Amino acid sequence: MKSKSFKGGVHPSCKKETTESLSLVRAFPLTKTVWIPVTQGGAPNTPLVKPGDSVALGQKIAASDAYMSVPVHASVSGTVKKIETRVVTGNVEVPCVVIEADESGTTDFMQPLDPFTCTREDALNRVREAGIVGMGGASFPAHVKLNPPKGSVIEYFLANGAECEPYLTIDARIMEERASAVMDGIAIAMHITGARKGVVVIEDNKRNLVPVLERAIADQRSNPVGAGAYEISVQVCKTRYPQGSEKMLTKAVLGREIPSGGLPAAIGCVIQNVGTLVAISEAFRLGKPLVERPLTISGGACTRSGNYIVPVGTLVGDLIPDTVTLADGVAKIVSGGPLMGFAMKTAAFPVQKCTSGVLFLTKKETVLDEESACIGCGRCVAACQCRLSPVLMDRALQADNLDESIRCGLMDCIECGSCSWVCPSRIQLVQRFRVGKQRVREEAKKAEERKKLKIVCKGDN
Repeated sequence: MKSKSFKGGVHPSCKKETTESLSLVRAFPLTKTVWIPVTQGGAPNTPLVKPGDSVALGQKIAASDAYMSVPVHASVSGTVKKIETRVVTGNVEVPCVVIEADESGTTDFMQPLDPFTCTREDALNRVREAGIVGMGGASFPAHVKLNPPKGSVIEYFLANGAECEPYLTIDARIMEERASAVMDGIAIAMHITGARKGVVVIEDNKRNLVPVLERAIADQRSNPVGAGAYEISVQVCKTRYPQGSEKMLTKAVLGREIPSGGLPAAIGCVIQNVGTLVAISEAFRLGKPLVERPLTISGGACTRSGNYIVPVGTLVGDLIPDTVTLADGVAKIVSGGPLMGFAMKTAAFPVQKCTSGVLFLTKKETVLDEESACIGCGRCVAACQCRLSPVLMDRALQADNLDESIRCGLMDCIECGSCSWVCPSRIQLVQRFRVGKQRVREEAKKAEERKKLKIVCKGDN
């Protein structure tokens, strides 16, 4: 099988050997308490419970009527102790429902639903009511992805198993141990979107998974899960970062480019992470909401690493030392992968639906150098697989010229970190671009408010 790829990108050391062969293990917080963020993707939610309420595993505890929202469910059975803010990934404070677990084991799941006999509207509603978001890191509401804009013709459904970030192995373990559930999720997603072909995309450092996935495909063909035939195959891509980005997947696998500001649906494609597909399968087959999160915990400072399944809302620090053990000399804690993840001050932050991993890195594994002046070498331009000019975007931002930064591609940046990775001056370009994007959004919001005010004033006259 020929490996496909894209131009640009970088080749960081994979560093997956510590956990790639370790099976999934269930773990529970030492304190028996979870801190569940009220909103975990999409529009803001409002709590549906109050302190003192008893809740069951799978009970809805926060929701919104907005289409772009997804509800949040109790990840344990127990008692709501309080609702208060806590620092989460990204170092922002958000309201969390704090639940102390009991041993009752009561559940409040939905009834199973046949995705191939129910209406498309009911199928999309099931995905939404299960609280499913993209588990690759973006937390985009899954029901919105599976319902592309009117007029879209979906030809391909891509199951993203590239997992290109160093250290992380959770998607690989899911594909190896839950291959049949992945294929079931693909079939359900293809049925909902009308896609004719499904493709499981992995990097060539996971070639050992090809026979596992092909067996699961063969099993599904011999025992169809629903009406219709599903043409599903496996595609291997070269190990190159950021192969897992949607734009890079479509370039490498389909030879199609997602337009600026557009969605994969614009080129006849829908993409979901393999973990998300397992959650979709469970939502229909078991009526189970998204209440637990598989993740990799690794890094040079870990003396006991692994791939774990924990309740959503588990504080990472509550897994130490019973589940994860650390050596002295932790220099950096990262939520996510080392390139696109967020550095955290402490391990006292909750695992969310989008938390694919947590890394405890030593000084040797991370760059703590101070930034120096740009030398204009152009390495960032060569590394950018989106064909942008990071150096020009940065110069425009430093000159406070937002329009020029946008012209140079600021809003098309996928924040993969390739430019920062190759920069000899150690300039934190991604962080600068994130701040720049936020400034652009704030300016757009102010402009919209001024426009509304102008209309109101004209009406008064």
